[in-house]
Amino acid sequence: MTEVLQGFRDDKDYQIALQLLQSLYCYEMVNKTLALKAAQNYRILRKQGMTIRKTIDVFIATFCIENNCHLLHSDKDFDKMLILRLKTI
Repeated sequence: MTEVLQGFRDDKDYQIALQLLQSLYCYEMVNKTLALKAAQNYRILRKQGMTIRKTIDVFIATFCIENNCHLLHSDKDFDKMLILRLKTI
């Protein structure tokens, strides 16, 4: 939600998007277990010679993997995480 909403320049468009997004179910993402798994995933990728530029991307991918969710994205860092069993659209 944050990445979508921060992209709006026009307040009217922001409000419309906010209302639409608030109607969706929202998962709680971050906890100690997920943080530890994300760190492990980052280390696995680094050992394979892949460095992920943003820690939040590792959290998002790890959440999707652990909860069997597909990820819609346009970020090449997520493509690197396919080896972790990340499912993308």
